[in-house]
Amino acid sequence: MKTPKNKIKANENYSEGQRNFLHRKKLYRISITWGRILFLFSFLLLWQIAADRKWIDSFYFSSPLAILQLFYEKMSSLELPIHISITLMESGISFLLIILLSLIAASCFWYFPALGQMLEPFLILLNSLPKSALAPLIIVWMGTGYPTIILCGISVGLFGCILNLYQTFGQTDPERIKLITTLGGNRLQAFTKVVFPGSIPAFISISKVNIGLALVGVIIGEFLAGRQGLGYLIIYGSQVFQLDLVILSILILCAIAVLLYGIMNLLERKLNR
Repeated sequence: MKTPKNKIKANENYSEGQRNFLHRKKLYRISITWGRILFLFSFLLLWQIAADRKWIDSFYFSSPLAILQLFYEKMSSLELPIHISITLMESGISFLLIILLSLIAASCFWYFPALGQMLEPFLILLNSLPKSALAPLIIVWMGTGYPTIILCGISVGLFGCILNLYQTFGQTDPERIKLITTLGGNRLQAFTKVVFPGSIPAFISISKVNIGLALVGVIIGEFLAGRQGLGYLIIYGSQVFQLDLVILSILILCAIAVLLYGIMNLLERKLNR
């Protein structure tokens, strides 16, 4: 594999101390990555040994090999892919609606400051309310099904997202807005040219938090109103004492959360570049 000429030229321009610093940074990143892999492997190995030697009760705690076997069986029967796809679909719709509704509401609050100041205490109150308390009411109002689950997912992150975006818009440098108005621009132009573009890094950070909250809300909805999805599998497995299925569903949720967070991190890096 050939090294690009511009990269070679850049490396030649570095001093010896700079090259040593970059080399140490690279070794540090590699050591952190392998340390994580080693920690995970050691944990799984200890878990398997503890189950085989009866240090723990495998009925309650299962084992990595039993979970892997169940994963293969559920994937072969296409049962697990269906539940995963449904949870991903519900989480994706919930996340997109959270972002869209929050962006519209926060923009309106910034454009009409009196409206924002009037409704801000109510948003703080709704954001402080435990969202699991709203789920039974949502089920009574809307019944069971996808709309109820998606609404549960929205309710977890919506109010906090609106507040964070509204505060981010309000922290824009007033001198920049004054410059727009001095040049003859109106409030809408100030928002589109200065406020929103300057808030994009914070907007991405808020989105990284809310993509996880949407997943949490969807799982709460599936606990109470779902007939499919990973949340339903967790409840079903606990009811029939099939704890392998419960642990497998939780591990898949962890993998989904890591994947979604990684996607948002990748998007953030591209936007920053």
